[in-house]
Amino acid sequence: MNKLRQGGFLMAKVHQVSGRVFAARLKAAGIEINPARGRILFALWQQDGIPIQTLRERTSLEKSTLTSMLDRLEDAGLVRRRPSPRDRRQILIERTEKDRALERAYKAVSAEMADLYYRGFRDGEIERFESSLRRIFENLDRAEKSGKES
Repeated sequence: MNKLRQGGFLMAKVHQVSGRVFAARLKAAGIEINPARGRILFALWQQDGIPIQTLRERTSLEKSTLTSMLDRLEDAGLVRRRPSPRDRRQILIERTEKDRALERAYKAVSAEMADLYYRGFRDGEIERFESSLRRIFENLDRAEKSGKES
């Protein structure tokens, strides 16, 4: 008889509790951004001045959702839109100084969260765990992509 595996259930529970703890710590640090906006900013922290299409691909947000989130981020002074110097039809999304200050605070809270996640783990355990998570993600990503193609 197959043993019932709880990996997916446990990942969902970790995701829920982690989200609540992370949100509370962000709020305590004076950072109030929702997860979708956080994904947009995180993508821009990896590479600034990217086209909207690239940002959509990196965040996996629908076009209408991304546009709405960018409007709010722009109103908050965290991003700005500008025409690409190479192709004026293309709009690039750029960071602002206000966003750079936010990034420093956000990274400090993220470091606290990493310390919390891995409390009591040895380096080798962390590496194996993250390797396993990557494999699970790749399996799910492959299944999702093959489902879209059929």
